[in-house]
Amino acid sequence: MVDSFEKIPVKIYPSAKEGSCFVAAEIAKLIHEKAQKKEKIVLGMSTGGTPIYLYAELVRLHKEEGLSFKNVVTFNLDEYYPIDKDAFQSYWSFMHRHLFDHIDIDPANIHIPNGNWPKEEIKKYCSEYETELDKTGGIDLQVLGIGLNGHIGFNEPGSSIFSKTRLVNLDNTTRIANTYEFENISKVPRLAVTMGISTIMKAKRILLMGWGQKSAIIAKSAEGNVTEHIPASILQQHSDCTFIVDEAAAADLTRIKSPWLTGECIWTPAMVKRAVVHMSLKLNKSVLSLTADDYIENSLSDLLVEKGDAYEINLQVYYMLRDTITGWPGGKPNAVIPAHPERSAPHPKRCLIFSPHPDDDIISMGGTFMRLQEQGHEVHVGYQTSGNIAVTDEFVTRFIDFAVGFEHMFGIDNQKSQIILTAARQYIASKQKNQTDTKEIRSIKGLIRRCEAKATCRYVGLTEDRCHFMDLPFYETGVIDKKPMSEADVLITMELLKKLKPHQVYCAGDLADPHGTHKVCLEIIFESLRRLKESGETWIKDCWVWLYKGAWQEWDISEIEMAIPMSPDQAMKKRFGIFIHQSQKDMVPFQGSDSREFWQRAEDRNANTANLYAALGMTKYAAMEAFVRWHY
Repeated sequence: MVDSFEKIPVKIYPSAKEGSCFVAAEIAKLIHEKAQKKEKIVLGMSTGGTPIYLYAELVRLHKEEGLSFKNVVTFNLDEYYPIDKDAFQSYWSFMHRHLFDHIDIDPANIHIPNGNWPKEEIKKYCSEYETELDKTGGIDLQVLGIGLNGHIGFNEPGSSIFSKTRLVNLDNTTRIANTYEFENISKVPRLAVTMGISTIMKAKRILLMGWGQKSAIIAKSAEGNVTEHIPASILQQHSDCTFIVDEAAAADLTRIKSPWLTGECIWTPAMVKRAVVHMSLKLNKSVLSLTADDYIENSLSDLLVEKGDAYEINLQVYYMLRDTITGWPGGKPNAVIPAHPERSAPHPKRCLIFSPHPDDDIISMGGTFMRLQEQGHEVHVGYQTSGNIAVTDEFVTRFIDFAVGFEHMFGIDNQKSQIILTAARQYIASKQKNQTDTKEIRSIKGLIRRCEAKATCRYVGLTEDRCHFMDLPFYETGVIDKKPMSEADVLITMELLKKLKPHQVYCAGDLADPHGTHKVCLEIIFESLRRLKESGETWIKDCWVWLYKGAWQEWDISEIEMAIPMSPDQAMKKRFGIFIHQSQKDMVPFQGSDSREFWQRAEDRNANTANLYAALGMTKYAAMEAFVRWHY
């Protein structure tokens, strides 16, 4: 009964990496089976952020386990139009960068729509693409991703179930979602060539992958009605289609979100809290105002049977919510509060805030950051990446002008710096759209962000020795496309943790970051802590890990384990701290699909969290920052 609402089989994995490894293993198995029969296998390939781990695992299987791709023929789903194939954002470039350049596939077996086909002949070329595919006998296994609006390939909502390979207009939501690949939305192509839904449905087997923030559309596609307004829902009519998702993308499936509807439910305190909180918000009633009739009408009669009186359940949930709220994120000293989120001792604590980018600390937990410092804790910040890609060329030019003017004003004759600054200015002035920054320009951009981070720490009250600039290597590609976690990243992180031996670690659990940096940063921290625990480091058993969100999303209200309230003055002080990061104000490259500035996102989310607590019957605060504890 647990998956009874799902009309498409859904496999849930703990992470995108593990889900991708399953898909890679399925592909490898098919390749071997076909090779033993001396037959070719035809794979349908997708692009974007979703299959990156898949391609990395296929490359690993090739290099370490001898998986050969000599009998593999590939057809890609889509390509932007118009776009040069050697443009960094082109899917031709993507596929070669992530897969084809690292395996033994015959280049003649690679088929990708051409973003430079003459527009007046586009129908002919699309027809020829279909014909070429039909000649192979059709796709044996099609790998798909899914858009936030349910598109598969670039088949946007409204695409016909009978559609074939063609030129399409991109929905504005798709262009916004893909802004992360480009400097801003004006650079995102408005057209694309895509296989049609009919073409996709001809595949013998389909595996659709979905990670992170795709939970709402995954649920609609797998559990809702078949409709051309959600193209992925049409896959319900395919005879062999499976969705492969991580836990975050499964969050809105009925078996996860409302398991009491799928059959027998184990009523843990966390499950009781989730059910009652969601019912309270749905009915727009405070928790203590819920009645037995409310429970019965909202399919929670089993909870009444198991737990008894509705008001007793209400009180239990009310106390759980109340006990998450505290003004003492490091624990209240000399106090015995059994239900407090944090321990009272030791006090003061050594706290390490990991900040994926140089502004995530102040954006996502600025109020908590300042409160920890004000309450006497030893606060350190580990800035995991340089954040250099998010600094505009115009901002660099401004600082070059200052440096040159400073040297001129005070008669400083530093020939080496003048050569570097002149070269940097000339490069920026002549920079082409597909060119990446030089090492020197990346260093200047990183220095700008480092100075802003230091200024923020001074604003909060930290001395410079409490700022740790880690410059993790995975980030330093010069482009938005980052490398996977490496051994060097883990060793740098372990070194900082061993040096500080913190009682508290704060890190970003905000996996909706479209660039993937937050996700990799979190994986690095988790891996480092696991290794330290296994190595027998004694301090680690007393180290608690708190996950924050805020830059891209916020915790579900029922998940929150510690909520730090802020007064209007404290919220304003946090805003001024965010403003210190001037390079991120007004217009930032690769901002993602949210057009608001980060201070606006943070304030709106913090205010919304406070409003939700108030709606549930708690004290009304101006704003709240929320945390969930990670156990390892």
